[in-house]
Amino acid sequence: MNSRAKDVPPLKSSEPDARGRYGEFGGRYVPETLVAALDRLQAGVDRHLPSEDFQSEYRRELATWVGRPTALTRAHALSRRWGAEVWLKREDLAHTGAHKINNAIGQTLLAKRLGARRIIAETGAGQHGVASAAAAARLGLPCTVYMGAVDVERQAPNVGRMKLMGATVVPVTSGDATLRAAIDEALRDWVSDPEGTYYSLGSAVGPHPYPYLVRELQSVIGREARRQMLDLAGGLPDVAVACVGGGSNAIGLFHPFLADATVRLLGIEAGGRGPGLGDNAASLTFGTPGVLQGSYTLILQDEHGQVRETHSVSAGLDYSGVGPEHAHLMRSGRVAYQAATDEEALDALSECARHEGILIAIETAHAFAGARRFATAHPGSRILIGCSGRGDKDMPILQRTVLEGLT
Repeated sequence: MNSRAKDVPPLKSSEPDARGRYGEFGGRYVPETLVAALDRLQAGVDRHLPSEDFQSEYRRELATWVGRPTALTRAHALSRRWGAEVWLKREDLAHTGAHKINNAIGQTLLAKRLGARRIIAETGAGQHGVASAAAAARLGLPCTVYMGAVDVERQAPNVGRMKLMGATVVPVTSGDATLRAAIDEALRDWVSDPEGTYYSLGSAVGPHPYPYLVRELQSVIGREARRQMLDLAGGLPDVAVACVGGGSNAIGLFHPFLADATVRLLGIEAGGRGPGLGDNAASLTFGTPGVLQGSYTLILQDEHGQVRETHSVSAGLDYSGVGPEHAHLMRSGRVAYQAATDEEALDALSECARHEGILIAIETAHAFAGARRFATAHPGSRILIGCSGRGDKDMPILQRTVLEGLT
């Protein structure tokens, strides 16, 4: 372990206030037609989420259907190459291949308790769409998934998986035709039937109580990882690293470590082609405060307040904003955030595949790039990386990028 690592300011809690604010960020900025639906959701969260009946069923589904706890893997080859002690929290081994299933099954269980007749969801890389389709099939509810047309093309394998599980996939051609446009379209659907439809939001974004709800359901990642590090590594990590788009896998990993002053937390965003507006999706690195899709947070916007289109080789990180709790954690100083470029992420993906035999998602590869950078600056450190998903879905992109260079 790196004895020279300095303690960071502990943050014993990061809870929203009565208005759904994390410090200055968060809240609700929605049409009046959605206020009643969000009030119902808040009441349902308050009633069901802490109840033993809900938690018992949720834990049972996680254990017998999702496949939790997921493994903690010592990355021996990367440890040697980086001069660090590298551990991977393997959400790629969860059912459907990513962390998204933790949230999807939890929200679908909640939807049934609230009397919903159908599930709608949005998706970027397709993993939340697949998870929502699987959870809805598991619990016997019809499911519609909105997906940007650009992402439908670059994530074709996941589109097929959703359809096989009975979901209707709706390509969205408006706006930037990626994740932001898909969320907009899902919100329009919800407005048309706020009582019979349950919107299963896939990341820790949007109006309150969604950032809190998603964080609570995804925190199983960090709770398991913390126990496993103590059991298998003999101590806590010097740093926990996760990729950040909307931020659900990162907040799930980070939250149980907030009170541990010896554990640094590092989020890695999509640096894309570079720092120019429109060339990346790094809202925490380059963004400014504003309102996006129901929440006050850090967003990528021009000098006139117009939300700008983004770029990333990763469909799942290609979003113009970020969850409000992440914005708060950055402002508090508890969590540091950096960006990794497309090139850095693809190089890290190739390194992990070749030397560890693990094909990680392109989203996840951004975390590996950031962890490698941390290892260079802090030799001997114990590093925990959130392995948020597997890379099977990315093969069409990898065929055009990484693999073409190998032929």
